[in-house]
Amino acid sequence: MLEIDIPGFGAVKLQHLVTDYTGTLSFDGKLVPGVKDRLIKLSDFLNIHVLTSDTFGTAITELKDIPCTAHVLEGEYHDLQKEEYVEKLGSASVVAFGNGNNDRKMLRVARIGIAVAGGEGCAVDILMAGDVHVKSILDGLDLLLNPRRLKATLRY
Repeated sequence: MLEIDIPGFGAVKLQHLVTDYTGTLSFDGKLVPGVKDRLIKLSDFLNIHVLTSDTFGTAITELKDIPCTAHVLEGEYHDLQKEEYVEKLGSASVVAFGNGNNDRKMLRVARIGIAVAGGEGCAVDILMAGDVHVKSILDGLDLLLNPRRLKATLRY
């Protein structure tokens, strides 16, 4: 668990990290260098969940050595599926990462939503859905590994 009191934002007690894969953790279907090591460190105190439409079909293979639960979404309305997943975990205990339109609803319901630009860019709606915008997934994961950075960003 990650606990941090952020003035004006409130007490945060995170148990789950929920993230998109394509364009968020990866670039052209391959994990961004440095992501694996950071996720392994974060798995010491957060349960990691990867929800993906898996555009490149590589997510499961790329994530195989990372302690996480990976779900390849099926059917339609992936935005609703991601939102429902976060709500079932208990949205107040979730930090969510995403870059695409199908991530916007999960960022809105999560206690902390982090919009990731990365090499594949991010949808404009994601910028409005998140509490924080980062230029790379590494910067976003580092906010959790160094929570005073997150506190500095979100405090009023």
